[in-house]
Amino acid sequence: MTHAPSLRIVFAGTPAVAVPTLDALAAGRHEIVGVVTRADAPLGRKRVLTPSPVGARAAELGLNTIKANRLREAETAEVAALAPDLGVIVAYGGLLRAPMLAAPRLGWINLHFSELPRWRGAAPVQRAVMAGDARTGSAVFQLVEELDAGDVFSLERRVIGADETAGEVLEALARSGARQLASVVDALADGTAVAAPQSGDVTVAAKLTIDDARLPLAEPGDRVYARLRGVTPEPGAFVLVGGERFKIHAARLARGADRLEPGRFGARGGKVYLGTGSHPLELLTVQPAGKKAMAAADWWRGLQSPEAVVAE
Repeated sequence: MTHAPSLRIVFAGTPAVAVPTLDALAAGRHEIVGVVTRADAPLGRKRVLTPSPVGARAAELGLNTIKANRLREAETAEVAALAPDLGVIVAYGGLLRAPMLAAPRLGWINLHFSELPRWRGAAPVQRAVMAGDARTGSAVFQLVEELDAGDVFSLERRVIGADETAGEVLEALARSGARQLASVVDALADGTAVAAPQSGDVTVAAKLTIDDARLPLAEPGDRVYARLRGVTPEPGAFVLVGGERFKIHAARLARGADRLEPGRFGARGGKVYLGTGSHPLELLTVQPAGKKAMAAADWWRGLQSPEAVVAE
């Protein structure tokens, strides 16, 4: 009886969306000889030094871990010394230069959360939702020095729900993408994997900034809502009220509600609305500056003079 071939794998990843892939590989027939993740970072008000989600999971699995924010000669030599057959990367958060790309015998494959070549770059799911795309996907491709430009082994598509946030879409893709990538790794081990060049128009998904999180209230409601969903949970939607950030953690588009002037708040039937260029948003959970998140109705009831509150 012959055994299925096994590969020696180095895995690189940092955030929570990379953990399902690490788990899928750890549960498979291949050997994870090392994990590369970004260095521990100070988190919370007390700035406690905390490992990345991938770093924490690798420790639980007892895996050899390299923690580095930049992969220079020393890290490249450390990876090469592991004699890996294949590198797997999911949202590591740093560039891999030519020497590192060449360290594994089969190079590196990348799980990217978009329908490549649409939305190459740092924030593909967020940009897809913000743009009002009807669907997105996940691609497993051969990593090359050009940004997200390598040949694709596997491409899966997924509809974006009308009320889904970027966080919800990303979480779902992280789970399905883990299975997708694991199957590509098996195919590479078996010698049956086939990659095809990318085709179609290239769009770039730039990293989100705090400016992206400010809602453009003068635009039509569907665009404002798409922006809100695209920046939820991070960096988190907000408007300015009295010159300070007023965060909107949850809302929905109120197509049947009376129109409000952009930036005007209003209430009817226990529901709180915020005007846009067309349909208003129904606010569900908000966070005024200096306060904790609360139900929008509770915030409204606590206002001294609601008619004076205007968002910019």
